[in-house]
Amino acid sequence: VQLQASGGGWVRPGGSLRLSCEASGRISSLKDMAWYRQAPGDKRQLVASITDGGRLTYSDSVKGRFTISRVDARLTMTLEMNSLTPEDTAVYYCNADVVTYDARRNNYWGQGTQVTVSS
Repeated sequence: VQLQASGGGWVRPGGSLRLSCEASGRISSLKDMAWYRQAPGDKRQLVASITDGGRLTYSDSVKGRFTISRVDARLTMTLEMNSLTPEDTAVYYCNADVVTYDARRNNYWGQGTQVTVSS
């Protein structure tokens, strides 16, 4: 199983970016999925999560600005990020609980995508 994150880049304050995470491999189903971020010198922190039932969770710092969604048929998850500030600058990682064809459930991380917000 692999998670491929994409969509990061540089944007000015107030701008928007859309991150995508695509899962591949011998996947039977996707369970809980999430985006985390890690700024230089900081611990990796949860940004937003979405269960397979569609329950959403956001960190206080991104509520009202970020939107997490998923399309299970495409094995994808997205993070729409609006009104970005320099404090959003970090490497963003996707994370997912995956059930594989052998009925095992494991947790996987994507490789990370850099988001830089600066003027």
